[in-house]
Amino acid sequence: MTDNGSSISGILFDKDGTLIDYHESFMPLNWRMAKNLARGDDALARHLMLIGGWDPETDRIKPGTPLAAWTLAEIAEFYHDETAIDDPAETLSIVVQASETGPAEAVAVTDLPAVLGPFKDMGLKLGITTSDHTAAARATVERFGIDGLMDFVAGYDAGYGSKPQPGMIHGFCEAFGLAPETIMVVGDNRHDIEFARAGGAGWAVGVLTGTSVREDLEPIADFVLDDITGLPGLLARL
Repeated sequence: MTDNGSSISGILFDKDGTLIDYHESFMPLNWRMAKNLARGDDALARHLMLIGGWDPETDRIKPGTPLAAWTLAEIAEFYHDETAIDDPAETLSIVVQASETGPAEAVAVTDLPAVLGPFKDMGLKLGITTSDHTAAARATVERFGIDGLMDFVAGYDAGYGSKPQPGMIHGFCEAFGLAPETIMVVGDNRHDIEFARAGGAGWAVGVLTGTSVREDLEPIADFVLDDITGLPGLLARL
């Protein structure tokens, strides 16, 4: 158990796989994106899913793969040469359009206001840092009624850089005058843990509602929880 000797002043949450159940929310979206990119070629759509990280035996996305952790721009660039689409901008447009239904189709891992509200009552600053675009993150926040709880919402396009670069941690800390070592980062994959380490966060917490299993996260995270409902108990221990 890590104890950095500091009090917690803020928590940064990943979105997909942390606040949102990844597979419940995004498998239909991933398939729709692949089929749109393949333009009716079912074999190509399956190929795109496979190279994107889909495991057909488990019907899950493998941790650390493009569909698990990359930004929309990175996914579009990765897929472009695999398709018959000439213009990279069109590939990106298809990827982004497929993701636009994400907030409406998202499945929360729990009653988010009930879990997150007490953290605000403790005086903590809360934020979302995601590899999705910022507009989708804000739409998700509004849909689940936590817009009044989140002090900071940033996607890869918010001007801070993408994970695992530390820019979003630094932006969060600078916005509220917080020290990085007093920040807890909560996420579902290696990118999130590396992000926490790069930004000097005091605590890196993994959850199992995304693409990783416990064995993926335990060697690198300070703590691994089944889901964010374990956070109140963890904070009580720290």
